[in-house]
Amino acid sequence: AVAGSTVELACSAQGDPAPRVQWHKERGDLPWGRHEVDREHTLRLYAVMPADAGTYVCTAQSQLGTAAASARLRV
Repeated sequence: AVAGSTVELACSAQGDPAPRVQWHKERGDLPWGRHEVDREHTLRLYAVMPADAGTYVCTAQSQLGTAAASARLRV
């Protein structure tokens, strides 16, 4: 990604009941004040900078179990 741009990381998780979806960054925190997650569980990172580079993990949890997917961001 280009520094200063907005990045979207999608996470599609469906189920009945709907799973609880959470995003986190491996070995770090989501950029404070520069991220949001919408109703479709897409993580948006605003004004990305080199410190935001890394692996982001989406975890979906329900009574049926847990599933996770990761995305790597390079800035």
